[in-house]
This record gives sequence, structure tokens and C-alpha cells, in this order.
Amino acid sequence: MEKRIFLSPPHMSGKEQLYIHEAFETNWIAPLGPNVDAFEKDIIAYTGSKGALALSSGTAAIHLALRLLGITKGDRVFCSSLTFIASANPVLYEGADLVFIDSEPRTWNMSPVALEKALLAAEEEGKLPKAVIVVNLYGQSADMDPISKLCQKYDVPLIEDAAESLGAKYKGQSSGTFGNYGIFSFNGNKIITTSGGGMLVSDDLEGLGQARFLATQARDNALHYQHSQMGFNYRMSNILAGVGRAQLEALDERVKTRRAIFEYYKAELSHFDGIDFMEEPEGYYSTRWLSVLTIDPQLYNITPHQIVEKLNTKNIETRPVWKPLHMQPLFEGLPFYKENDDFDFSKHVFERGLCLPSGSSLTKTEQDYVIEALSDLLIKHKN
Repeated sequence: MEKRIFLSPPHMSGKEQLYIHEAFETNWIAPLGPNVDAFEKDIIAYTGSKGALALSSGTAAIHLALRLLGITKGDRVFCSSLTFIASANPVLYEGADLVFIDSEPRTWNMSPVALEKALLAAEEEGKLPKAVIVVNLYGQSADMDPISKLCQKYDVPLIEDAAESLGAKYKGQSSGTFGNYGIFSFNGNKIITTSGGGMLVSDDLEGLGQARFLATQARDNALHYQHSQMGFNYRMSNILAGVGRAQLEALDERVKTRRAIFEYYKAELSHFDGIDFMEEPEGYYSTRWLSVLTIDPQLYNITPHQIVEKLNTKNIETRPVWKPLHMQPLFEGLPFYKENDDFDFSKHVFERGLCLPSGSSLTKTEQDYVIEALSDLLIKHKN
């Protein structure tokens, strides 16, 4: 295969140029403008949230959510461990302390059992968290009912990191709309992209108004440039928002395609002993942003990390599952709560997990090539 098969490349619909051209024609090149306003309204309509704020990244959205909740130095924030580091870095920006929560095998997302353990321990210590950041991994929602109930019981605000799950649903409700604040990412590898960008959504319109103020350098309402508090340069540009508008129009079709890609991988590879795919429990609707499987190390004398290297020589980009945050050198020694004291699921899936090329532009020929290459490795390295 001469052409490289990427894990999740951008997929343009062809309509992006219409909105970009409009921005150039009207000279709305700088941040903010009609495309930004329209993109926010489109996200509100799509998700059912009452408000939305277009930003420069999903990380910026998490940071602003923490700001709105008053997180400061010495506060404690609980966060999913099985995720990308951007879920947790904004906590460090504010000088707060992190506690990591393990995932559950059923959804691969935050374990309600582990969360309850952590909350009980924090209550006994007299230091409940100021927020919980729950992450929706690889296009699938966490089990939001028990997680939301626990946060309500202990009066802890909930931030839903739906960076990877725009278009997913949990019991019919859109991912990203369960917490006090939800965030989406439009990074280049996401199911829809604005090249770089993010969105903060919430039913708290007053809070979003404050976030809008903070995201535009916290400029006071004065004729001159006056600032009474520290702000950020976090708003999305009008050009990128135009890309987002066209991408959002194609989202449902992109989800449909990625789900079909997942099902084809599953049909072609599930006959191998020791190969299991990420589940989709009843009541969940995953976007299958990435098709992810696990490999039983007792049945194969090759690790997912070695498979990544070998498939790379065949021009196929794959990746291991996210390295859990509690295993990262940056967070060494920080508290970590497991569902089962004798079983670290996040570590378990990191050591066994493999993400396959899943882009919505992936052709049948390319997917067959990936399946054949992976199958050859599994057959060759079967114990």
C-alpha cells in the first residue's frame, strides 16, 4: 500500500469552502463573526443544550469550566484516568490537586463504583472534590445516570469531557449534556474537525456569559481597553467556525460510516481467539470514533505496541489505547481509585488495547488491507 492509511484523518464534506468563501467575501477573518454565532447555534440545536461557546480547543473549554466552578490552588478535582492528558492538564493550570478514577470493563469509562469509593474517602477526610471530570472514551458515553446521581448526592459539580463523543447518545440524550458543563473537541483527528477548536456547552447561560468574557481577554465594558481580572485568548476564529458548520452538517453520516467500519472489523476479526472489541451496552449509541480491540497476551506472543510498529512498516497507522494518567510520569504518586482493589482495568486495557484506522473516508480496499495485515500478524504470533 503506497498511500498511508491514517488512524483518523480529517474528512471534508466539500461544503466547507462555501462558508470560508463567505468569511473572505465579508472580510470576517479575525476571531468571532457570523460563522462563530451560527456554529454555536447549530451545536445547541444538535445537542439540545441551552447554550454553547466556540473556543480554540477542547482543552480551553475544560479550563474555562474549571474557572467557572471556582477551582483554585489546593482544591481537589477527580478525573478519569483512562484518557488523553488534556482532560487533566487544565487542573494543573489552576494549581489544584488531581485524584484519578479507574474505568469499568463494560463501558471503558469512569467506574461509578470507583467514583463512589473516592467520594466516600474524601468525605471521611473532610475534603470533597470541587469537580468531577468524566471522560467519554472513543466515541462512547460513560454510565451517566449513577455518576450524575453520585455527584448530586455529594453536591459536586460535573464536567463532561465529550471531546471524543460528539454524536453519541446515552439513553437517547446527547453526549456532553449531562454535566454542569460539557466540552467537545474539533481537533484534526476528531469525527468532525475545524482543524483546531472546541466547544463549551451548558444550560447555565449565566456561566457561559462569564466564560465568553474570560475567553476574550476579560475586557471590561469600557470604551478603552480596561481589564479587572485575568482573561484568555480562547475564542474560535470565524474561518474555522465556517469549517465546523459544514462538518456538523455531515456528522450523522460520519457516525453511520464509522459504526459500519467498526462492525466490519468485528465481523472479520472476532473469530480469532482472544480478540475482543469495545462493547456497546444496551441504551448506548457510540459513534465508534475509533475502532478498538484488545488482544489476550496469553494467546499471542506479540503485544499491541509491537503490532503498531510492524503495521507502521506497511504504511498503516495504529495506536495503543491511551496510557492511563495515573501511570504517567507527570502524575506519579497521585491518588487512584479502582473498582476492584485487585484489578487495575485502565492498566489492563492499555497493555492489551489497539486502535485501528477508523476514518470515515477509509475505503473498503484500505480496510481489507488493514484486516489482512493484522490477521497475518495474529496467525504468525499465535501461541
